[in-house]
Amino acid sequence: MLTEKKKVLVTGSAGRVGQAAVIALLNRGHTVRGFDRSSSPKLLNATIADLNDLDALSDAMEGIDTLIHLAATPDDVEDPVNNLFPPNITGLYHTLEIAREAGVKRLILPSSGQVNLFRIFEGPWPLDESVPVSPKGWYAATKMFLESIGYSYSVNHDMSVIITRLGWCPRDEDQVREIAADMNFKDVYLSPGDAGRFFAGCVEAAYDVSHAVLYATSRPIDILRYDLSLAKAIANFEPQEQWTDGTEIITGQRWED
Repeated sequence: MLTEKKKVLVTGSAGRVGQAAVIALLNRGHTVRGFDRSSSPKLLNATIADLNDLDALSDAMEGIDTLIHLAATPDDVEDPVNNLFPPNITGLYHTLEIAREAGVKRLILPSSGQVNLFRIFEGPWPLDESVPVSPKGWYAATKMFLESIGYSYSVNHDMSVIITRLGWCPRDEDQVREIAADMNFKDVYLSPGDAGRFFAGCVEAAYDVSHAVLYATSRPIDILRYDLSLAKAIANFEPQEQWTDGTEIITGQRWED
């Protein structure tokens, strides 16, 4: 049962995972503010701006006690120097510094299962936070940077930092097709519903969590690839769905293998 309502800023609130987090938080009684370059569905209190707009970011951060920082280029792209590094590195810097100055108590920093991509094929399973990283590419490398600086903020600025290594919550039908074609990806599928429940649990986790790295996926079809035990212990997260649950939110109808 919810005992304390939080004031949460979700950057990237118009994205697939951002929308899921917003819906779950609102349903559990939290006050939610959004920040995105596009309008945020079902969220009236949202700023439309870029991470380079520091005044808009500062205004959005005012009075916030928890930040979920999803705003980023979400995968490898052409010309990473211009299209990946600015939002994922410089934008991250601006966001975390403004959060620190605003007195935000908790940072929830979404990383990616891509930091362990090759190991999901090799095992030994389930992978936990102690397994050496094996990044897919430059996008995953930016998430490794996020993870490392997150630890720094927990130590240097006494902020509660939760790093979230997310499974694959597809953004469109093409990504749904990719998951459907490979059992490895079905096992690390993250439904929108489970994503929302996971982030709500991270927001509600006790403040005595100084720093943690949590994995989040839905229930696997074949093999549990990522260790979800810390997500259960810290965020009270147990996945309720499984591939193909939730695909109707993405494609308009439930996917049939």
